[in-house]
Amino acid sequence: MTGPIALPGAPLPLSTTTPPAPDEAPPEIRRAAEEFESVFLSQMLAPMFEGIQTDGLGGGGMGEEIFRPMLIERYAQSLTQAGGIGIADSIMRELMRMQETAVPPQEAADGAAG
Repeated sequence: MTGPIALPGAPLPLSTTTPPAPDEAPPEIRRAAEEFESVFLSQMLAPMFEGIQTDGLGGGGMGEEIFRPMLIERYAQSLTQAGGIGIADSIMRELMRMQETAVPPQEAADGAAG
């Protein structure tokens, strides 16, 4: 048997390698992490606008019902581009860590290790 034994309820051993800083992440990973944070923020902001009534000149009606979700999405994107709340950095570190882990060998169609 190799490696430490994890007891039930005991914390898992930490990796000995540290993942690269978020600034060193490839652009694809950064973009995916920022999109995730933007979607998350959009979902968190949406309930704030549900009870707002906007009647009068230029407000309310079908047009606002259609465009309000788009406005909330733009608010979330702006927040993310301005630094966000730290979710994108955590996601980038995790994606980079996952990318560095070794992939186990594939099994053959007959079930034998390849």
